[in-house]
Amino acid sequence: MRIRQITIVGVGLVGGSFGLALKKHKFPGRVVGCDNSAVLERACVGGAIDEGHADPAEAAHGSQLILLATPVGVILDLIHRLGPSLPPRTLLTDVGSTKAAVMSQARTVFGKRVSSNFLGGHPMAGKEHSGIEFADPDLFRGSPWFLTPSPGQNLDDEITGEFLYWVERMGAGIASLDAAEHDQLCAWISHLPQMISTALSGALVDQYGEDAPLLEAGGRALREMTRISSSPYSMWRDIAITNKKNIQRAIQKVEQRLAHIRENLDTRELAVDFERAHLLKKNSAGR
Repeated sequence: MRIRQITIVGVGLVGGSFGLALKKHKFPGRVVGCDNSAVLERACVGGAIDEGHADPAEAAHGSQLILLATPVGVILDLIHRLGPSLPPRTLLTDVGSTKAAVMSQARTVFGKRVSSNFLGGHPMAGKEHSGIEFADPDLFRGSPWFLTPSPGQNLDDEITGEFLYWVERMGAGIASLDAAEHDQLCAWISHLPQMISTALSGALVDQYGEDAPLLEAGGRALREMTRISSSPYSMWRDIAITNKKNIQRAIQKVEQRLAHIRENLDTRELAVDFERAHLLKKNSAGR
């Protein structure tokens, strides 16, 4: 075992779930958390970490793996703060929902050492609620864990390989892709659904007011489409900033689709739109 200690910076939903998953799957080393004192206390009591520190550098001391589980803007700052002093065989990785800005910062900070010291990552797992109180050891089971390695980076190398071993033990499926490709894909499959849910919920409040019992009246379909609208802005702010162009393009294409539907509610074209939409689940079911 090369990894004797892991530091999780940001012990919220994802970071706390990572700690709980390590414990569930019998990671034999020590898990150190970094967050504010109230969060660290709950994380310790809940068994997600063994000890905690408020200072990231102090929390990272002695760890072979450091997981940055904070909003993207904070991840960028932490790479800048922690990167220059990292030992040669320590791996820094993250769970940020956008990767181009993160990988650019890592290249700036680490230079030629980037493939040894940094691995971009993004588990496609989450909930509409954030915080250590919602942490779940099975959060990653059945979900992709995207990686955006540097050119030529060896994913089987020592610490990296052992880290990915634990990710797979947690039930996640590992997939590697380029950072730009990741951001374009996630704009469509993650960021756009959030913005649509936010827009729909906001429009419903505009139309009927905040106290109308719409979810009860609308049934399952409305509840599913608006569920993630309660996601915190504090997390999505940095995603929107760092993936703005991809999200804008995706929103524009959906706007065009909606405009086409709006103009063809009483024509055969509406049936064509439904038939095309059915292809998504039809093709997915055949895989």
